Amino acid sequence: MPVLVITGTGTEVGKTITTAAVAAAALAAGRTVAVLKAAQTGLRPDERGDADEVARLAGAVTATELARYPEPLAPGTAARRAGLAPVRPHEIAEAAQKLATEHDLVLVEGAGGLLVRFDDEGGTLADAVRLLGAPVLVVTSAGLGTLNTTELTARELRSQGLDLLGLVIGMWPNSPDLASRCNVADLPEVAGAPLLGALPEGAGALAPADFRAAAPSWVAGRLDGVWDAERFGGRETPAAWGGRAV
Repeated sequence: MPVLVITGTGTEVGKTITTAAVAAAALAAGRTVAVLKAAQTGLRPDERGDADEVARLAGAVTATELARYPEPLAPGTAARRAGLAPVRPHEIAEAAQKLATEHDLVLVEGAGGLLVRFDDEGGTLADAVRLLGAPVLVVTSAGLGTLNTTELTARELRSQGLDLLGLVIGMWPNSPDLASRCNVADLPEVAGAPLLGALPEGAGALAPADFRAAAPSWVAGRLDGVWDAERFGGRETPAAWGGRAV
């Protein structure tokens, strides 16, 4: 798995912190890692972007950003409004492939969700995934509403013939409610893919050394970690939670 594409079920689900955790776990396993941010929106040129944040938390990664647009919009819209060239799927794929010749693992972080448009022709992260032939890790939320958005994303990946590696809960609440606890069992079912990790709420606020030490415990073996889905889900019995959350 030289390239792994990381997308989310929407914005603010924890993609960047999850990318950092996967990178930190891979580094701890002795792998060389590059992180590619396809398009950064909503930041000035002098501000730190998502790739920079991954490097700050994870450590010695090669951090690359293909384009930056000042307004916090979908990349295609942000590029058009700024009068700047868009990032096209083939450019994302070519950059990832080049990085893969020099690193054991390349993590490609998308913007928003799978079908957010990068250009006026309708190019999406899914198109870049197809060109790469890479698996996709979907970052999702824990609580109410996540089953619908997660299943929609999983169905779209399958409809396009793309490989869904698994799911990670990007922010596991400190005090999980009934819906969150039930969703630990239900998310893999609706997605047809395994749950491969859960990051604690506030993980990104940890000191980098503490983040790196803890990261392998947040992701499963498929992601170079030691997190165990059965042990995590077994903290309470799903039947005792009173049914299925939607």
